[in-house]
Amino acid sequence: MNERSDPAPSPRRRLWVVARKIRPYAKVIFVLVAIGLIVWVLKDHSAELEGASAYLTHIRWEWVVVGVAAELASIVAYALVQQRLIQAGQIHAPVGWLTGVTLANIAITNSLPTGSIIATIFTYRQYRHKGADEVLAGWAIVALLVVTSVTLAIVASTGVAIAGSESSNQDLVGVTIGVLVLTLVVGALFVQRAALIWIFSMLVALTRLVNTRIGERSEVVVNRFVDRLTAVRLSPAQMLMALTWGLLNWALDCGCLIFSFVALGVGVPWRGLLLAYGAGQLAANLPITPGGLGVVEGSITVALVAYGGQEFSTVAAVFLYRLISFWGELPVGWTAWALLARRRRRQLRALDTETAEQVTADPEEVRAL
Repeated sequence: MNERSDPAPSPRRRLWVVARKIRPYAKVIFVLVAIGLIVWVLKDHSAELEGASAYLTHIRWEWVVVGVAAELASIVAYALVQQRLIQAGQIHAPVGWLTGVTLANIAITNSLPTGSIIATIFTYRQYRHKGADEVLAGWAIVALLVVTSVTLAIVASTGVAIAGSESSNQDLVGVTIGVLVLTLVVGALFVQRAALIWIFSMLVALTRLVNTRIGERSEVVVNRFVDRLTAVRLSPAQMLMALTWGLLNWALDCGCLIFSFVALGVGVPWRGLLLAYGAGQLAANLPITPGGLGVVEGSITVALVAYGGQEFSTVAAVFLYRLISFWGELPVGWTAWALLARRRRRQLRALDTETAEQVTADPEEVRAL
């Protein structure tokens, strides 16, 4: 009697097995390529770095402290955005706890390949631990993305307006305006259930014309997605407060850049500041390097120099800004992550102890029952 052989694995299964095997090596290769790219950029601009180092030897530390305070305040403002969104689902989360979650999120995003995905999962789990259900936690993450995108687009568009006719010499105008329009449309759809349902219904109808089976499956997924996005409603006051804190988050972070110029005793290129800052933050969202390392510095520096900033002093100021807002936040963020993990373990142990005490109740009480 022949033994029954196992069926051959499907191509998708084989691909998944191969991906799992090469995943650790892919992370190492990604990090090495990113480091090599940074070294190559630094080597190619060694003259600028040597000139910038002269400014870094004459730092006024009192203004560095002010810049650090502005950066910390921007993180607190970001935490307050999250607090307003979660409160829409009747969940109270302390600002201090949300600030720790934000710092840990930043550290994960800026340290790991695909860090933004891992950080999103981390934040989702933190919301769930605080008492939010699956719908509220998912909705809050999407709403946070919408708020931060809309407010950043407003900041960048304000920079275009301030730069005036000089901005027409840059390729940033069309991109910035396009991003503004896109984010405003996404924001409007997010709060308009009818429009959202209509758009997705049209997409499902087009899918059914191509393939009926896929169209039916898409309809189920789309209905569930729309229900999640529209499950929680923000009041006008809550929406205004979330947008206000979102704008303040970007303004304070930009303030850290301003104080970096002041700390070096050099003039601030005010005319192109917001436009350069907005372009740099938009570049940070590109999945090239963790946290936009190298991309943000280059984008802000090139734009500021184009608007009158001195080359060496601008390189030094942007380097100091990133030293505070990127490198300085990594150890603080990972410390916050460790404290949150430790707190969660204590909560789980306390819950296990309480459950064990209920199971092993006093025999006299059990007989009395």
